[in-house]
Amino acid sequence: MNKLQLVEAISERVGDKKTALAAVDAIIDTVMTTVANGEKVAITGFGSWEAVTRPAREARNPATGQTINVPATTVPKWKAGQGFKDLVAQREAASR
Repeated sequence: MNKLQLVEAISERVGDKKTALAAVDAIIDTVMTTVANGEKVAITGFGSWEAVTRPAREARNPATGQTINVPATTVPKWKAGQGFKDLVAQREAASR
């Protein structure tokens, strides 16, 4: 499912695409801005987003074997909530 399909699915529940698009954009923007500011966003049963810092490290170029230095960086991390995990596990078990 892409963003357009998500907006379509939500518009069936809220009544129109304009409202659905505004809601999806607001959620995405709020999560991204909050995490970029170093705060954690948690939606109980769905999941959480947070910024994590990866330390600097050495890596190898697989083509040449040359050692390269990878600088420290901060990246977003998402973790599924227990309700989400349970739903996926139920659907997987039911399809067997």
